[in-house]
Amino acid sequence: MSTTSEKPTSASFAALRGQLHEAAAEFAGGQDALEGILLGMVDDVDRAAAEPLEIFPVCHHSPSSALAMARRLREKQPKVVYLELCEDMAPLLTELRNCRLPVAVQAFASDIDGFPPDWAPLSVVAPITEASAEYQAIAYALDTPGVDLVLVDRSSDHVFQWDTRQPADGETHTAGTETEPTAGTEPEPTAGTEPEAALHGEAVGVEIGDLRPRFAELEEHLLRHGKVRHWSEWWHQYVEVPLGDSDHDTYRQVMFLIGSLFRRLAPGRGERVRVDEDRERYMWTRMREHLTATGTDPADCLYVCGAFHAASHVDEFGVHGTGDFAISPRTATTWQYGLIPSSHAAIEAQFGLASGSVSIAATEWAKNLKRTRVKPYRLEGQSGTKKPSAKKTAAKAPAATPTSVPAPDLASGPTEDRLTGFLRQPPVLHTLDEAELLGWSVDIVRAARRSGYLASTADAIAVFETSILLAAMRDRAKPTPYDFQDAAVTCIEKDTVPGRRDVRRLVEIMMGGDRIGQVGYDALPPLARDVHDRLAPLELNLQQRGVRRALLDMASRPELRACSDVLWMLRRLLPPGAARTVMGERRLGERSIQESWDLSLGTHQRALIELGYEGVSLEQVLEQRLRRAAYGPQATTAEVLAAVEDATLYLGGRRLAEELGTRALEVLAGERTVDGAPAVLRRVRGLLAYYRTSEPVLPPWIESFVRAGYAHYCTLLPTAFRDEDATVGQVAAMLGFLFSMESLALSLGCDRTQLELAVAQSHPNDPAKTALLWAAQVQLGTLSRGELRGRCDELLGNPLVVPSYPRYLSGFVHALEPVPGLADVVVEAVSNAFGRLPDPVLLPWLPTLITTLRSNAADLAPLIVREAGRIFPARLAALDTWVPPWHAQPVARAPLAAPRGAALLPLHPETCDAVADLLGCTDGWAPADGPTTGTTASTGAALLFAHRATCDAVADLLGCGDPWTPVASALPVSAPLTTRHPATAHAVAALLATP
Repeated sequence: MSTTSEKPTSASFAALRGQLHEAAAEFAGGQDALEGILLGMVDDVDRAAAEPLEIFPVCHHSPSSALAMARRLREKQPKVVYLELCEDMAPLLTELRNCRLPVAVQAFASDIDGFPPDWAPLSVVAPITEASAEYQAIAYALDTPGVDLVLVDRSSDHVFQWDTRQPADGETHTAGTETEPTAGTEPEPTAGTEPEAALHGEAVGVEIGDLRPRFAELEEHLLRHGKVRHWSEWWHQYVEVPLGDSDHDTYRQVMFLIGSLFRRLAPGRGERVRVDEDRERYMWTRMREHLTATGTDPADCLYVCGAFHAASHVDEFGVHGTGDFAISPRTATTWQYGLIPSSHAAIEAQFGLASGSVSIAATEWAKNLKRTRVKPYRLEGQSGTKKPSAKKTAAKAPAATPTSVPAPDLASGPTEDRLTGFLRQPPVLHTLDEAELLGWSVDIVRAARRSGYLASTADAIAVFETSILLAAMRDRAKPTPYDFQDAAVTCIEKDTVPGRRDVRRLVEIMMGGDRIGQVGYDALPPLARDVHDRLAPLELNLQQRGVRRALLDMASRPELRACSDVLWMLRRLLPPGAARTVMGERRLGERSIQESWDLSLGTHQRALIELGYEGVSLEQVLEQRLRRAAYGPQATTAEVLAAVEDATLYLGGRRLAEELGTRALEVLAGERTVDGAPAVLRRVRGLLAYYRTSEPVLPPWIESFVRAGYAHYCTLLPTAFRDEDATVGQVAAMLGFLFSMESLALSLGCDRTQLELAVAQSHPNDPAKTALLWAAQVQLGTLSRGELRGRCDELLGNPLVVPSYPRYLSGFVHALEPVPGLADVVVEAVSNAFGRLPDPVLLPWLPTLITTLRSNAADLAPLIVREAGRIFPARLAALDTWVPPWHAQPVARAPLAAPRGAALLPLHPETCDAVADLLGCTDGWAPADGPTTGTTASTGAALLFAHRATCDAVADLLGCGDPWTPVASALPVSAPLTTRHPATAHAVAALLATP
């Protein structure tokens, strides 16, 4: 990597070089690296100051830089301003006048082409505050006729082209900001804990005027010897305050010196240094191209950049640079541009600044303007600023003339040395500091009282004196805001913080607070403006930050239904706090007639603006997101069905829902796992219920889905029962799909034999899945409920199985999903366990049961509770005499008398008459008390002779081959027959004795 060779030094800084040479000889004992660094810094200052195109070094959010910029612009009146900012952000700068600062200029890309897919979305932000030199240059260039503002830094596309992340290792490396906190430094209490710290999101922050030590040793040395806590305090003490009243040349030379110091002490030639040098080559190449194209005199131009880049050593440095840097073309990524709200806390969190440093800088900026009476530049019509009165402006016009000596023309002669005098100048204590410090002390005590602290006037005096004491201990001429902050914490905050804010935060608020910017309506993208227009009937100021309560009564005001549709889509697309429902819901087939919303669109303005980068309407953005989720490479069937539900719920119509439903069918056919079975079952049930109640016929896609899902889960069922990775809940969801969709699937042509074979081929090893299989067999009819109860009793009777009984119960509870009719069996199984297990076994076993049911079947436990409430007694008094239904014995019937058959016949004579007519018997009824003549007793034998065929058939069945005997001798034959065939006699006796 080539760098420029050292040019012959001028005589302007000869005295300073001599002093540094003597210092190096005294401290280092001769010529060495120290002398090279010290003299090289002076050469960098001389080289940058002698450049024909005036370089104005700045530090971002520096009041001294902003003040010097305002002075220089009024003195020089340049015709061209070159600004270190992404060149593709130039069209957005005119919209700053419609915003309230601070805001951030953003470049956003969601559909990327040329970068790794895992980097999406890409976002670059450049925050702008009023107390910054960049804003002064922008306001001057935009509101002054005939002035060109040219952004010369790399484009947003090149920011990621030069990113050093390498996705080849399989890890996603988060892009860092342009000014990351230096490694090794002690972390500061940044504002990251505040909600406003996330206003920039995960964007890559481009900080204009990057100026900070690049390695921990240098920063640690500066902080230790400067007796400060963090970098922001060091910069305020040793740069901001001394440069507040300096002239233009002194300011430039001091900033050049600081930039050269940090650049020459940067460690090595690492990747970050290479990127910095490429940025400098890029900027000087763009400036030379513009000068050549327009023919502008470099003396009429002003180059605004960070002090680090002002001391550059690249060959392309300067108007007469010799390098030929080739700028690579941009990728095919489509970038969207806009303004997003920013805040002091967001800037501090993103760029690693101390908490409250940007607020303190804004306070210093306002104090410097009042003290020096320098008139700053503000964009015409800038929101959030007071319009100056013409009368007051005219009265103060003579005092607005800067007191500093005008900077000489660079071409008239060598640069005058101002560094030597500045470095020897002692700090000056202003007379107004005592009054200002006293006002701070009174204000912080008043703020502490409002926050619940027991502060008094004595505390104000203590804070005042302690601030002076701390400044003296730290070798400071006057107390700084950071000294005052430490003194306030020491004197007011004792042991606890009574309120929400501590004293340190109260000081930050008192110094200016966290100012949050806002993008005006005219600067919003079309989608955001459309949202505000469609929500206008609510009659709320949704541009303001904070929560606004919206009450929608669609019954009395039907026009609010359109507002309700917009709010539900915003709830789906924006972060959770942007649109939150208080009352009302929207589900398939259900619409609320009254709704209540908490809206904070002003707080989440950034998220709403970024929606505008994706489309021109909410419907378009939602449709794109649903398609992206459904057609993604990692999309699952459950996710696609969720997209179908959202399309039906928010967009209406059947076109998109049918397209996504067809996509769900394709994804289901390609799945080989059952991970999403519970979600698929829940989504399909909801969609089926909706279509059955709102459509005359089911859509073709859902019929095909049920038919394909039935065959799909039947195929995977045996494998899922054996797979250790498949949970019992997932298998239960599969069975739930098969059993609940069975009637519809069979009507569509599916075969129930496939399900029976799948269950028969399932042989699980897990106890929970075994219990689930038993429940499926009960549902199919291959296992009776009595047999299931018997198996549960066997489990409790086996001491080796008792420890795993909770897992069986977990399976039974999950079985309520596909077989809800087994709720009574599950209650019986749980009750038997508590009733039969002894306390030494039950007590250690009970926590396992509770944790198992809570972790695996928490959503199904209410079914068991309801069934138990139906079975168990409702009152405690009835529990003593209550007998479980499964323990209740059937009522035993009283034994019947021996002649119960004869007693039954007179009770039902019509039946006996019918049988007698059928047999051709014409005998009348005998008396109820028995036969009185001998002829009636022999009617049975006479009946046998009347119907010999029946008797012959019985004889053949019994193996009796004896011939018929006369009627008179037939009566005594029964006894020998019973003797010869005792089994028949016993069988008949047992039959008659059965109740």
